[in-house]
Amino acid sequence: MPASAPDTVALRFGANLQSNRRRIGLSQEALAAMVDVHRTEVSQLERGIRLARLDTILKLSAGIEASPCVLLAGLEWLPGRYIEGRFSVEDETVLRVLGDRG
Repeated sequence: MPASAPDTVALRFGANLQSNRRRIGLSQEALAAMVDVHRTEVSQLERGIRLARLDTILKLSAGIEASPCVLLAGLEWLPGRYIEGRFSVEDETVLRVLGDRG
């Protein structure tokens, strides 16, 4: 069964967060303490089982010393003609692999 739009957005965001956290050599616990969120929240965000609020995105981007755009890379909203729009998620292969982990 294909993942829903919020699920694919959460998976892409999580992959971005995890790769950038690892890039600077921080554990989930260290990042969480630095940005004043619980370690389990960082874990849930990275696994794509939780969507980040705007204030959390800003905190996390400060913690990884990058623009919030880095955490949102590969995500964009595609407006519909009149009623419906949808999210576009770059690299569906990565998302399928990440989705198989949970």
